[in-house]
Amino acid sequence: MDRHVVSRTDWLAARTALLAEEKAFTAARDALSAKRRALPLVAVEKPYRFATEQGEASLADLFAGRSQLIVYHFMYGLDYTEGCPSCSFWADNFDGVQAHLAARDTTLVCISKAPLDQLLAYRARMGWHFPWASAGASGFNEDFAVSFIQGEPGGSYNYAPRTGKNAEYPGLSTFLRDGTRVLHSYSTYARGLDMVNGAYHLLDLTPLGRQEQGLPFPMSWVRRHDRY
Repeated sequence: MDRHVVSRTDWLAARTALLAEEKAFTAARDALSAKRRALPLVAVEKPYRFATEQGEASLADLFAGRSQLIVYHFMYGLDYTEGCPSCSFWADNFDGVQAHLAARDTTLVCISKAPLDQLLAYRARMGWHFPWASAGASGFNEDFAVSFIQGEPGGSYNYAPRTGKNAEYPGLSTFLRDGTRVLHSYSTYARGLDMVNGAYHLLDLTPLGRQEQGLPFPMSWVRRHDRY
């Protein structure tokens, strides 16, 4: 282990210096979050329909009577036999927060292309309980830039020209309900999703961190939690 070992006094001096940077980062993050909340809103005009456990539902129905809706765009395409391992890693963070989000007038739902019965079977296998809806052929996934035609180039992902040819990509979108209107407030993709993965944030606090250097791609180590 090639690490610098020092006295407790020297460590405390280094830790205190880092604390000043951490506080500056926290202040910058709070300012960025305020700018995110201040983004303009756009009305969702299309009458999307989703398959849910309660039956066919509109986007407004997915709010479950609350004012805010968080949608995690879970990669589970029509030809998938199981959910994406990376999205499954993210979804492991969702169950415990449902009651806390509800206390702040917010609902979190996963939405995927695959049929509902397939999604619910996978949810049962993984031991999850959060709401999951199927967008099917409603156009919702395509309009929010997470589903494309397999093998075909073009389109935009993460606000830039899409370079890959996959059919499915991850993302997260937030919505506000204003009476009968649904307003789109924010969407993020790729590394923008890091903020909702508690496991990554815990690893970032450790001496070895995420340990992804030298891997074929950063998340090549991730398995569905029942496959480790």
